[in-house]
This record gives sequence, C-alpha cells and structure tokens, in this order.
Amino acid sequence: MLREVEWGEYRLGDLFEVCTYKKRFDANKVSVLGNGEYPYIVRMSSDNGQKGFINEDKDFLNDGNTLSFGQDTATIFYQERPYFTGDKIKVLKCKYPHFGKQNAQFFVAAISRAFHHYSWGTSSYSVEMIEGQKVSLPVKNGEIDFHFMEKFVAELEAKRITELEAYLLATGLTDYFLTVEEEKALQELNTHKMSLFRIGNLFERVKVNKLPYKANDLPKTPTEENILPCLTSSFHNQGLNYYIPVKGTTVLKNVISIPSNSDVYRAYFQSRDFTVLSDAYAIRWKYTEAPLSSKQYLFFVQCINKVTDLPTFSYKNKLGGWNVVKDLYIALPIKDREIDLPFMDLLISALQKLIIKDVVLYVEAKVNATKNGCQ
Repeated sequence: MLREVEWGEYRLGDLFEVCTYKKRFDANKVSVLGNGEYPYIVRMSSDNGQKGFINEDKDFLNDGNTLSFGQDTATIFYQERPYFTGDKIKVLKCKYPHFGKQNAQFFVAAISRAFHHYSWGTSSYSVEMIEGQKVSLPVKNGEIDFHFMEKFVAELEAKRITELEAYLLATGLTDYFLTVEEEKALQELNTHKMSLFRIGNLFERVKVNKLPYKANDLPKTPTEENILPCLTSSFHNQGLNYYIPVKGTTVLKNVISIPSNSDVYRAYFQSRDFTVLSDAYAIRWKYTEAPLSSKQYLFFVQCINKVTDLPTFSYKNKLGGWNVVKDLYIALPIKDREIDLPFMDLLISALQKLIIKDVVLYVEAKVNATKNGCQ
C-alpha cells in the first residue's frame, strides 16, 4: 500500500510551528499525581510521555492537538488534550487545519523515522535543528494527502486490534474478573503491615562479560547475526535498544535491570534473554532456593523505583551505581515477620486484571464498532 503512494519531502518547520513549552514550576519540586485534569508530559518513552498529572496555573498549559517533542530524547507523541510539560520539551503546532487525531500518528511515525539515527544523550536538538529536519509524507496532486493518512491509520489500527484480540484469547487474558483473594489484597493494600528492607540484603549484582561493542555501531533491530538485545542506560524499550551476537556474552533472564548513568533511574523486570552492554547493570534475587515469580519481581521493581526513579536524580545529578543502590531501603509487605510473597502475587495479579480489563473492553468496543460499520 505504501509503495504505491507518491511521496513528498517537507521541512518540519514548514509543517509545524516549533514552540517553547509554557512552564514556571520547578520540575524537581512539583507533586506528580496519579490522576487529575491535565497530564504532565516529560521525556519518557512510555505512556505517551505522560508521567502523571499536576495541578498548576492553567495559564501555563500547552495547547492540545499538538505534538510533544523531547529535545534530547527525540520522543514524539500526539497530545489530544491541553497539557503541562517538563524540561526540554518542544510543542509542535501543525500549520495545516486538517491535522488531528485521525492522522496525527502518521505524522508521529514520519517524524520519528526522520530522527531514527538519533542516539540518547549525544545531543540536544535546537529549534533550528528541529525545523530543518526533513520528513516524507504522502502527496496527491501536489498536496499532502491527509485522506490517505487517515485511511492508512484506520486500517492499521483495525489490523492491530484483530491481532490483539487473538493474543488476548490465546493467553487467557480476557479473564479480568477478580477472585475473592485478589479483591481482599486490593482492600488491604494501604493497611497491610509493612517493613523496611535493605536492597543489598535481598539482591546481588550479576557479573557479566565485558563486551567490545559501542552502542552507536550496533543495529537497533535484530539481524541474522545480531539477535540478542543488550542493555544500556536508556529508558526506551526498557533499556533494550540494540542487538549483538550471542557469542561471548552473558545471557540473562528473569532479573531486574537498573541504569547507572541516566536521566531516568527506572528499574525493569527483564523476563526474556538479554545481556548488559554499558551504563547499566542487572540484579537477581539472592535466595535461589526460593525463586521469585514474575509477579513478585514486578512488585519488587515498583518498590525499587520508589527510591530510585525520583525527580531529584538526573543526568547531572546522578544516583550512582549498585554501590549506592544496594544500601537503599524499600518498604515491603510482611506476615509473621517474613516478606509476604503470596500477598505480592495476589496484588499484582489483581492490578494486572484491572489494567487488562480496560484493554479487553477497548478491543471489544473497537471490534463491535467495526462490525456495526460493516452492516
């Protein structure tokens, strides 16, 4: 479909007005909330760039129906609603009235492709650099073909919905009904007895072979030879953005990864094969006679992030490596003076069902809408 399209090349500055965010608050002091009226957009690569919600003066809101652009991460997202922003976010306002939710994702993909050679931390894009970047868009009769973009996005969404529906059915994730035990765990979340534990008493750093590769020389997608994901300090895709050969590596799985030289110190549970390349490390549960389940690992990850993924830490104000993190304390649920691992399982299972419920209902609504549209 895309091969049959006529393409035109456009300067980003001719398509969008590159605006500086409206901001007056100190990002290190702002209170980020779990819900609210207006989202807080930062340079993270997940959740549409949304870190949470904040309550600030509405005069400092950025316009909705725009693109947010991370100046030193090249993360690009469509923002339908008005929003607040963090540091180094540019707001891209389209100069064409046909721009909107139905075609915005095509623009996001085109702009992302234009910046695909970008490597985190190597530069910070100025307004002039952003405006001068060229993107390819479909054209018809010499004009941008908005109709094609909207049709393409709609068809792609329908295909992905079908694939998602099949995945949910195959994995049994369509069951989003909570058990009695899961409901009880949710009710006890704020009242369950907790105690502090030193991270280094529970986990140990994994030793890995030092690798001769440089991130900038590696492919970002698997090739015939480079098939193993490798970990760096990036917070894109859980830090796994490059691929290397398996030979000579220390292959890891079912461990927690933590960056040691980053702008965002976010831990992740790595459930699939990978290895460590640079500026990050992996830790594993010390008590091998009682291995953790994947849900328990996910619980620990969130506890670790509560003491590492903080606004006070940044690329300029580094948290440090394992020698620092191992001495931090995390709060964990306990029962009979022991870590309550079964409670962790129940709580994560309940939360997964609450989250997947929205996904399942979304898929059902999309499928029904498609069926009704075909009648």
